[in-house]
Amino acid sequence: MAAEAETASTEPLLKTPLHARHVTLGARMVPFAGYDMPVQYPAGIMAEHNWTRESAGLFDVSHMGQAFLVGPDHETTARALEALIPADIVNLPPGKQRYSQLLNEEGGILDDLMVTRSADPDEDGALLLVVNAACKTEDYAHIEARLPADVKLVKAEHRGLIALQGPKAEEALAALNPEAAEMGFMTLRTLKLGGVKANVSRSGYTGEDGYEISAAADRIGEIWDALLLDPRVKPIGLGARDSLRLEAGLCLYGHDIDTTTSPVEAALNWSIQKRRREEGGFPGAARIQSEFAEGVSRVRVGLLPEGRAPAREGAEIATADGTVVGKVTSGGFGPTLNGPCAMGYVAREHSAPGTKLDLIVRGKPLPATIAAMPFVPNRYKR
Repeated sequence: MAAEAETASTEPLLKTPLHARHVTLGARMVPFAGYDMPVQYPAGIMAEHNWTRESAGLFDVSHMGQAFLVGPDHETTARALEALIPADIVNLPPGKQRYSQLLNEEGGILDDLMVTRSADPDEDGALLLVVNAACKTEDYAHIEARLPADVKLVKAEHRGLIALQGPKAEEALAALNPEAAEMGFMTLRTLKLGGVKANVSRSGYTGEDGYEISAAADRIGEIWDALLLDPRVKPIGLGARDSLRLEAGLCLYGHDIDTTTSPVEAALNWSIQKRRREEGGFPGAARIQSEFAEGVSRVRVGLLPEGRAPAREGAEIATADGTVVGKVTSGGFGPTLNGPCAMGYVAREHSAPGTKLDLIVRGKPLPATIAAMPFVPNRYKR
């Protein structure tokens, strides 16, 4: 699921259901999207990043927004949501999940989100939404104001959410329930984990195989504790979550995508299925259909700087003669890549892989090359 940006606020920080456990584990806590969240544990960000790539990392993502759209039947609920996002939800099979974006009337991205249809026939008219923490209040208001009378938004603030990510995630979760091993990528099942009923999806935001696990807030700690008893599993903070998603070429809302970027500019074309491209019927459809037909003036690309120095968000991207053709939106050091990597937007004519450009870091040009993403191969369970 999508990560989100840290926000500054004078409001008291909220706490997830697992907050006391993070403190007990020695986590360094920081303000993040209105919550007091663990940025790292004593092992440090580099060790946590590498552990997730090699074994299984456990993340608290309970700060993210969980809600249900509930209508009389699947088609009614799906069409209500399709009026707000560009993904094909009507044809989403039971027990499957899809990534999409909440769009404004100009086709800009208000937030990105996950949409899941339950496999339970008794829940045929319900869709589970997971949105970013920093946007959830605005998202909910936006959605509620645009729903037909027979479809309701039900906020699931009584639920917690954790993510188990890495090549040994399947083994670790299957030790609690063997059915976890049977799940395919972007599918959902309701499973009992250590005696706790949970909605489990095979998904995540690290580029690794793994699961996101939603359960009652007063029971999610039992699942967390049971997983941490497994030697394959260690807790991972927000610092490694960010470096993992950057290596995976995944967008961070408020940085790589925002209200000025369309899904096509953001290279998220794959998330808009053929029927929606052709039929439209979502906010900003005219712009997005035009971009599919005629191309875009700028596009999100991967960047590999030379040397070891990373280029951070906001760095200008320029040609050899100093002409500015774009800007970095995310950047840092990739521990698995063993070097710096970045994402940003550049003018389309400079976006081909292999193109040489300069990143302006502290006023000096840093040579870089446009590169295909992900920077580290994804290992989703297909």
